[in-house]
Amino acid sequence: MANHYETVFIMTPVLSDEQMKETVQKFEKILTDQGAEIVNQENWGLRKLEYPIQKKSSGFYHLIEFKADTNVVAELELQYRRDERVIRFLTVTMDKYAIAYAEKRRNNRKAKEAAAPAEPVQEETPVVEEVNPESNPEA
Repeated sequence: MANHYETVFIMTPVLSDEQMKETVQKFEKILTDQGAEIVNQENWGLRKLEYPIQKKSSGFYHLIEFKADTNVVAELELQYRRDERVIRFLTVTMDKYAIAYAEKRRNNRKAKEAAAPAEPVQEETPVVEEVNPESNPEA
């Protein structure tokens, strides 16, 4: 029986867009070649790290949710360790609550994307009135 997993890996920020996509495709291929079924993927983009890793303060985050046998995870993590483009990774087994939450999150994201207008909406900037301390009797 296949377990449900979620893996997040952080790639070095010095990669070009093309190199980042190649790295993601490499790990997708590793999973599919091992018989895993990819359920969902999310590219979280370039984010600031909480603390420096290998003297880098940011990295490209990518999440892959998949169903696979336990031996697939060992192979995936071995490949993460061998790839110098990956600076951190974490793979977790998802329980029924995590699976339900991930499904809910995906559905909310799809609903937001479907409801998003075609053109970007500019937000109105709030008008801030300056307060002159000389004219304020309470000061």
